Amino acid sequence: MAEGVQSNLLLLITVVLLAMAVFAFIDGAMRRTDAYPAAGKQTKVFWLIILGLTIPVNYFQILFLQIAGLIATIVYIVDVRPALKQVTGGGPRWGGSSSDGPYGPFNGR
Repeated sequence: MAEGVQSNLLLLITVVLLAMAVFAFIDGAMRRTDAYPAAGKQTKVFWLIILGLTIPVNYFQILFLQIAGLIATIVYIVDVRPALKQVTGGGPRWGGSSSDGPYGPFNGR
């Protein structure tokens, strides 16, 4: 019984680590390239390589590298991502302002 609980807990941790790595990678890929140096962080390519390598490491459960990948993912989520959001004024944008609809800005008339 205890082995089953321990096995399920380990599986849950692995899935959470993998989900965090995938989230960080997708978020990093959606950010503008020029925002990284503007925020005083490493380049977009650097972060995509680090976060991209973290995904298979978590999938194949290589413990030492999982810990390194977890640290990189946490650094991205708590340090790099907020700095990028501050530089770009929020989430990843493809252009326009937050009040823009499909036909241009909303003017309230």
